[in-house]
Amino acid sequence: MEINVDGIPVNCSVTGQGPETVLILQGWGTNESLYADLAGHLSRSMRVILPELPGFGKTPEPERPFDAADYAAFTLRLLAELGVEKTHLIGHSNGGRIIIKLCASPHEGVEFSKLVFIDSAGIVHPKSFSAKLRQKAFKAGSRLLAPFPEALESYKSRHGSADYRSASPIMRQTLVRLVNEDLRSLLPLIDNPSLLIWGSEDADTPIEDARVFQSLLKDSGLVEVRGAGHYSYLEQPAFVYRVLDSYFGGLNA
Repeated sequence: MEINVDGIPVNCSVTGQGPETVLILQGWGTNESLYADLAGHLSRSMRVILPELPGFGKTPEPERPFDAADYAAFTLRLLAELGVEKTHLIGHSNGGRIIIKLCASPHEGVEFSKLVFIDSAGIVHPKSFSAKLRQKAFKAGSRLLAPFPEALESYKSRHGSADYRSASPIMRQTLVRLVNEDLRSLLPLIDNPSLLIWGSEDADTPIEDARVFQSLLKDSGLVEVRGAGHYSYLEQPAFVYRVLDSYFGGLNA
């Protein structure tokens, strides 16, 4: 289905039924197909909302660069359009960033219940000396090429990450805003019960990040998915689904 939010036609699937609702928030650069099986499992006994947020899948990108707070505000307006007053939240990778912003800030019109962070982003690590040198060189090159927009764009494309290279100009600025904001100071402000599901071999958001989450959240538990990477819920779905079923009260038992 398509839902208009702030003039943006959001591609959003709503499946299942039951006394409880869960909203799945996607990771950077993904689309709903990567969460379809997860949504299908949960929809056996819950109402599952799975949107593609601005800039991902079939949903157009925003007219200006977004940060995590913008995505959180957009999500609140999406829930209002759907008439949702209470929901659980599941966030994978960048979706976890959005959950942090949603639950650490005042919000009206909707109540958030249990939270699930799957290989979540939100922790920024100090850069190594070599990384700082590369960053300085990159900024120097960007300044030199600033008068030449096409050359500058080509330079940034060659030196950026894979996510950066594949993104449009607006989404590149969005990515920079997202990855440079450390959200750890917001974690102690979250009161909701929180489940952390993390791949032990996650190279994008390492397991050490999960332990930071666990140490700062007031009510959390960590489940380590042994041998899995950044998409732990895809790599070991049966295990992850059992964990989720237990956490949500044995709904699918």
